[in-house]
Amino acid sequence: MVVKLKRILLVEDSPNDVELTLEALSEHNLANEVEVARDGQEALDYLYHEGRFSDRANGNPAVILLDLKLPKISGTEVLEKIRADDRLKLIPVVVLTSSHEESDRIASYNLGVNAYVVKPVDFHAFIDAVKSLGVFWAIVNEPPPGSIA
Repeated sequence: MVVKLKRILLVEDSPNDVELTLEALSEHNLANEVEVARDGQEALDYLYHEGRFSDRANGNPAVILLDLKLPKISGTEVLEKIRADDRLKLIPVVVLTSSHEESDRIASYNLGVNAYVVKPVDFHAFIDAVKSLGVFWAIVNEPPPGSIA
């Protein structure tokens, strides 16, 4: 069986977390392409084909892994904009954050997040969590028709 790997958008400002996430995904061959946005503005630039992403390939990612605590525009604001846009609102968004705050969890679910995952502090637990997310969202999950390319 041939599995068609899909694109992932990782929105993360921590260089260490970016490196660990990319390592986990590539080590387990879980994505054709992982695009990295290092702040909320870059995430929106990616989604709207602006700035350094103006010439990126068409189509939405299979999933967005979104940190909440981002510079420029917060992850919560990014999620709000995604869910308010008919062209983007069906993209699965997984919050991957260090925040244990109940208010962040409630706000995220109220805005339509698909999953909320607190980043494990332990290296191996972090790698396992990202691997599980990648397997489910980039391979197992069947997105709504027409939501990705």
